[in-house]
Amino acid sequence: MIPEPLVDSRQFGRWRMHAIQAGGQKLDGGAMFGVVPKALWERRIPADERNRIQLGMRCLLIEHDIGPVLIDTGAGNKENAKFHNIYGVENEGAAGATRLEDGLRQIGIRPEDVVMVINSHLHFDHAGGNTARDASGAVHATFPNARYVMQRGEYEYATHPNERTAGSYFPHNYVPLEEAGRIDFIEGASPIIEGISAIPTPGHTPHHQGLLIESGGERAFYIADLVPTTAHLPLPWIMGYDVEPLVTLETKRRILARAVKEDWLLVFEHDAKTAWSKIQGDAKTYGPRA
Repeated sequence: MIPEPLVDSRQFGRWRMHAIQAGGQKLDGGAMFGVVPKALWERRIPADERNRIQLGMRCLLIEHDIGPVLIDTGAGNKENAKFHNIYGVENEGAAGATRLEDGLRQIGIRPEDVVMVINSHLHFDHAGGNTARDASGAVHATFPNARYVMQRGEYEYATHPNERTAGSYFPHNYVPLEEAGRIDFIEGASPIIEGISAIPTPGHTPHHQGLLIESGGERAFYIADLVPTTAHLPLPWIMGYDVEPLVTLETKRRILARAVKEDWLLVFEHDAKTAWSKIQGDAKTYGPRA
């Protein structure tokens, strides 16, 4: 089942923000929770008969002063039915479009209106919608007038995978953009545009980043795969997919403490039900704030 609603919107300072559910995804629960026993994680997200849990692929569209800015792009349209079955990807929209395109249409945004795309990292379920395959089989930028922003280190890591990482990185999601001169690379902590800054959040990948959004005294943080769902808020609840899990632990310790102290609204990319929430607690008890 594809998680709903398609779009969840809110006013954020002087901007309007839209959490767009770019599709459903079902991944192995054990892989999603690493060393946490199934007896514990299944209380939070139940597994199906294949031991998979229901996830989302939530992107964020900000109606920024410079124009529509999109953070992450879902899985896109380039993979085949076998791949979708293995990873439980459900992202087909209406009339051949993707769910992300449907969500953008619902808020009155066309792909050509988007002026900037920011990737948290380049795994297929976060960057697959960067590019699209047309009827002839050619791959092109999904957002023809946008600049694409990503960490230089992440691009280098993605284009030089090893046996452990190759299954998550697909060159057709980003190499055509670099070849066309469409990417603006950043390095480490960096302001991107007014009110949107990159904060390194390593662990899931060495160059994973979160995006801090600030407007009108409010702060939101697109936390991506550092904390993919609200069930992953406890510090040791870390994905088996993370290439540096102990680095993830220390990154979570730092970021979640700051999120509580500075009253951040966290945006959860893979949570099938909760788009965003402020959090409460401490290192032992982090959880969504009621």
